[in-house]
Amino acid sequence: MDNQNNVTEFVFMGLWGNKQMELLFFFLFLFCYLAILMGNFIILLTITCSHLIGQPMYYFLCHLSLMDLCYTSTVVPRLIRDLGSARQNISYNNCMTQLFTAHLLAGVEIFILVSMALDRYIAIVKPLHYMVIMNRQRCSMLIFMAWGVGFWHSVALLLMVLNLPFCGPNQIDHYLCDVKPLLKLVCKDIYVVNILMIANSGMVVVAVFLVLVASYILILYNLRTCSSLGRRKALSTCSSHVMVVILFFVPCIYIYVLPAGSGNKDKEISVFYTVIAPMLNPLIYTLRNMEMRIAMWKVWSKMAHSKFR
Repeated sequence: MDNQNNVTEFVFMGLWGNKQMELLFFFLFLFCYLAILMGNFIILLTITCSHLIGQPMYYFLCHLSLMDLCYTSTVVPRLIRDLGSARQNISYNNCMTQLFTAHLLAGVEIFILVSMALDRYIAIVKPLHYMVIMNRQRCSMLIFMAWGVGFWHSVALLLMVLNLPFCGPNQIDHYLCDVKPLLKLVCKDIYVVNILMIANSGMVVVAVFLVLVASYILILYNLRTCSSLGRRKALSTCSSHVMVVILFFVPCIYIYVLPAGSGNKDKEISVFYTVIAPMLNPLIYTLRNMEMRIAMWKVWSKMAHSKFR
């Protein structure tokens, strides 16, 4: 069959298909999105307006919050709009744009988490050389590499999808344009494409997750030589990172390791890394971090003082 494309738009089937349920979740996801905006904006403002921006860990956290803001803004506003509208449609071009943008930003976020794990490893294993190794130039290079890897991942995925023939059904059993629900609409055998999708997304996510797990095991092993106070501080910081990694990677592994067409709960599970994880990340990094809480208090006190002076 030739690679023809007769589909000009797709129709989302949504999360539940129950209109009363969707109206209820319209307000829930609206609240979640406002919480994401407020929480990550507070982190960005606190770090950029305080001395924390000079520390590599908070430099990476600043970029992570920016990715959370951008990533959720490619998915959640359309989800909220669709929950409140009668017809949940998206044009073919907008669908491909959302696919590319979401995977680009998710790819960047994944490698920022890797950079944060590397930062903590060097801080604990080589504390005397930490500021020399993790200087601003090297941190910026890691951010640049994250964008480069995310870009090539999303380009490869987009080119694969653009070459697929959509010549019949156009109802996506999801609330966003992602590669797996799109593969279910392709009018040709997708065995090879499934393998490429799992290699491009699934195996990469698994490999990165295993690298992160190994890095934190090494960190825990090297904490034996630290003082009691240093051990508690490092454990508090690393436990926050581990929680964020689990919230993001476990749902991604569940979704992208299994081939398209399997009877799993992709769209329900994807809520964890599109909505819940970005909403909880600011709470995890602020409530469990004394230095962050002190900086927040100083920044907001300074702003309030300058406003009412």
